[in-house]
Amino acid sequence: MNVSTFPVHTEDSVARFMRIRRQTLALCAGLGPEDLMVQSMPDASPGKWHLAHTTWFFEQFVLGHDPAYRSLNPAWHYLFNSYYESVGPMHARPQRGLLSRPTLDDIRDYRSRIDEAVGELIAAGPDAALAARIELGLHHEQQHQELLLTDLKHAFWCNPLRPVYRDLPSVVDESKSLPMRFLACREGPVEIGHRDGDGFAYDNETPRHRTWLAPHALGNRLVTNSEYLAFVREGGYREANLWLSDGWATVQREGWQRPLYWQEDLSSEFTLAGIRTLEPEAPVCHISYFEADAFARWAGARLPTEAEWENAAAGLQVTGNFQERHRFHPAAAAHDDGLQQMYGDVWEWTASPYVSYPGFKPLPGALGEYNGKFMNGQWVLRGGSCATPREHIRASYRNFFPPHARWQFAGIRLGQDR
Repeated sequence: MNVSTFPVHTEDSVARFMRIRRQTLALCAGLGPEDLMVQSMPDASPGKWHLAHTTWFFEQFVLGHDPAYRSLNPAWHYLFNSYYESVGPMHARPQRGLLSRPTLDDIRDYRSRIDEAVGELIAAGPDAALAARIELGLHHEQQHQELLLTDLKHAFWCNPLRPVYRDLPSVVDESKSLPMRFLACREGPVEIGHRDGDGFAYDNETPRHRTWLAPHALGNRLVTNSEYLAFVREGGYREANLWLSDGWATVQREGWQRPLYWQEDLSSEFTLAGIRTLEPEAPVCHISYFEADAFARWAGARLPTEAEWENAAAGLQVTGNFQERHRFHPAAAAHDDGLQQMYGDVWEWTASPYVSYPGFKPLPGALGEYNGKFMNGQWVLRGGSCATPREHIRASYRNFFPPHARWQFAGIRLGQDR
């Protein structure tokens, strides 16, 4: 993030701050303290922790930017620091579910008091550097809104009762099968990465730079449940030659036989609305990089590179099935006109490892830990999902997860060489 590119919003700055902060609480509506304390695996965090950590972020990096500021609860600094080694020690991530105290009410009060203080700071007119930190905090908040949903889904799935997060309306998939077509995309020299002056971006989206695209084509839509079901039924999880070595070892060790949340009958899946019939034409989701890569090889294709994906998406409007639709589940492609579903529905695995762009420089100070130190052993995903806030995504956005991760709303778009 470059402070010179701090975006101008038509919405009042205080109102926007409060709206985004309230949305996190709205996602917790109807949930009890018990729901928000569960940590179902080390990679996930309790909902209560998400509520506290996002608040800690504003306290630490916005209010704490003033040397005269004194923390409301100094002991909480240790509890709700995530991974910022340069600002102090932190509670072990796998043990976040053990934090019965502070209570949910305590954390709600914490949010309210920090919101009031930051709201006053925004109203007073922060300088450019502090305004940029506030903007970063809001995008950080929106990241955690998605994580809250994905972590809660995993926690509910681990409960034999299969609890329902929201009694969402049943979606009847009446869409016709949209044939998979490969559309030729631009080749030759292209520029990717965040363009200065285009508003907010994380540091890992910079600098904008030139790269070369060989002749290639991208699938016109995402891979569907019915297509992935064919891979399962034809023994895709039993054919070692389809898998990367680490992927095959993971399949054997974890006993994978189908996507996460698919039921054994292969006709239903667990959703945030409970167990629902598998929609044949909806995008397959909760797929690891290993599974995406194996499917692509089985289908006689490959995964797109992140440069291919960004170049294709850059000219498209950011519309799709996002968090605001309140479906919280991917939907079938509705049209057959060019590239579909580039934004929303599911994050799309790419063939690109998460590494720095040429000339990358992380943010100065502790905020430099936000992205750069994770550029090791992870893979890039693009496009956002049904749990992503629409205003949070853009063509240059680089998400990243380790190749075995399945609990995020991640799926597959195919690519081909030409």
